Amino acid sequence: MKNAILAAAVLLIAGAASAAPQAIPQGPPQGHELRIVLSRRSTVDPSEIVKHLSEKCPGVTLTTNEKDSDFMLNAWGWSGNYRFMVIGHGGAMLYATDTALLSNAVKNVCKYLTGQAGRGSPASY
Repeated sequence: MKNAILAAAVLLIAGAASAAPQAIPQGPPQGHELRIVLSRRSTVDPSEIVKHLSEKCPGVTLTTNEKDSDFMLNAWGWSGNYRFMVIGHGGAMLYATDTALLSNAVKNVCKYLTGQAGRGSPASY
């Protein structure tokens, strides 16, 4: 009788644990962090871009290795006038945004990039 009660309690606890709400993943699929390389023609401070990426888009990182990057980012502008453009491998201009705030430009690029996760891209810029 005690064993039956113990077994029922274990099953009840196991069922409750599996019914707990699961966290909804955000950003790129787990195991694949998107990497973007900053164009050499960019005029925006890379440290500011990294700061805003870490705040708004933790699944995307800035890299200096063009060969291992998923996308290239052209980031032009100054306070009150930022223009960002995402370039895919092969040179295709995929997305552009024009905003007054740097944080909004990064947020817009992040939204675009995380929507592209898992779609893949051709081999070279």
